[in-house]
Amino acid sequence: MYMAEFKLRYGDKKWYVRRIVEADSFEKAKELAERYVKAINKGEVFWELSDIFEVEKPLTITEEMVEKLEKA
Repeated sequence: MYMAEFKLRYGDKKWYVRRIVEADSFEKAKELAERYVKAINKGEVFWELSDIFEVEKPLTITEEMVEKLEKA
C-alpha cells in the first residue's frame, strides 16, 4: 500500500492532502497518482503530486495514538 501526498493551490492559498493508493509497486502507485492529478485538475483548485511513500497501514487516529500523544 502506498500513500500519495498532494499539494493543492487555490489563489494564494496552499495546503497538502494525502490519499491511499492501492498498487503492487511504487511505479504503479506513482502512475495512478499522476493520472489522478490529471483527472481531478478540472476546477479552480490546482492539484500537484508532491510525494509517494510506502505505508504498512493507513494513517488513522486511534485511542492508543491519542493516549501516547497525551502522555508525551
